[in-house]
Formats: sequence, C-alpha cells, structure tokens
Amino acid sequence: MSINTTPTAPVTVNGEPLEFVQDFTYLGSLISKDNGGQKDIKARLGKARCAFAKLQNIWKSNQYTTKTKIRLYNSNVKSILLYGSECWRVVKGDMAKIDAFHNRCLRKIC
Repeated sequence: MSINTTPTAPVTVNGEPLEFVQDFTYLGSLISKDNGGQKDIKARLGKARCAFAKLQNIWKSNQYTTKTKIRLYNSNVKSILLYGSECWRVVKGDMAKIDAFHNRCLRKIC
C-alpha cells in the first residue's frame, strides 16, 4: 500500500476553484463537516417551532377536534421536525430536545 504524499489539486469548475466551507444546505438539510447532524437538529427544531407558532390559532380554537389538531400537527410540524432524520447521528441530549419539543406541542394541542 502506498500513500499519496503530494498535495491534492483543488477541484475546479470552469477554471474557478471551489470554495471550502464548514457547512452547507443540501436538499433542505444542513450538512456539517464534523458535527454529525447536531446543527441540522437545531435548525429543524427552529423550523418546527415556527411552523407550530404559525398554527397557534388552530391549537387554541375549539372549532376543531383534538384528532384533527393531531393530524395537522403530524402533517405540518412533525414532518418538518423529522425531515432528514434518517441521516442524523442522534445522542441522548439531542433526543431529549426532540422529545421535549414534541411533548410540549402535544400538551398545547390537547
């Protein structure tokens, strides 16, 4: 086995070298160089909070049944929260944050 000791040539597009970045968004998920998904989990929690807050009038309304509110929560908030979760490396602290958010939302709905 041999190891390449010469520096690797930079990747270029149309003669322009590509910029090296620490993290970027790909298909709506935050990809980080070394974080394993923790930045994406934080971003997803923030987006889910915003989606939940936008539906605040529905959660407070007596016009809708709890079953309808839960269905709206699952389709509009939970789907945003868990988008891309198959690729996350979840540690206990992150799972606790996700569970706490989920439980807080369900308490406000019911």
